[in-house]
Amino acid sequence: MKDKVIEKLNSSFKDDIVEISEFRGELTIVVKKEKIVDICKFLKEDPELSFDYLVDICGVDYYREKDRFAVVYNLWSLKNKFRLRLKVYVDEPDLVVPSVTSVWSAANWHERETFDMFGIKFSGHPDLRRIYMPEDFEYYPLRKDFPLQGIPGSIPLPGQEKVKIQRS
Repeated sequence: MKDKVIEKLNSSFKDDIVEISEFRGELTIVVKKEKIVDICKFLKEDPELSFDYLVDICGVDYYREKDRFAVVYNLWSLKNKFRLRLKVYVDEPDLVVPSVTSVWSAANWHERETFDMFGIKFSGHPDLRRIYMPEDFEYYPLRKDFPLQGIPGSIPLPGQEKVKIQRS
């Protein structure tokens, strides 16, 4: 199956594939971010490949100069029982990737979570807003430069208010 995926993607998207790698039997293909929707649609709709299940989308912060952030798409073909990982890289100040909600509706939640935790925006997303942090929170907690103890005073947390103990 691995060879079939590589062959079909190379025949249709040769100029859009940045890197192909395999580690411990799992295939990862890095693609240009501008083509992520077309590639995902192709992988889902091709009758031989049939990557019909979007398992997850997540962000990664490598904390390096170039290609600091990645968006990782974990796909599964129920028909072929095969896993595929797609990856796109993004850098500041252009942290925008096209949304794949038009391919898999389940991407809605995953893209919102990635936006909320990493600050990566998804163009064309139907409702891109934070889901864990308040809308006015200006930080992204899963970035490597976010302090482990959080940012003091940035958000009120339960239990931080002082409680007076009354003694009788």
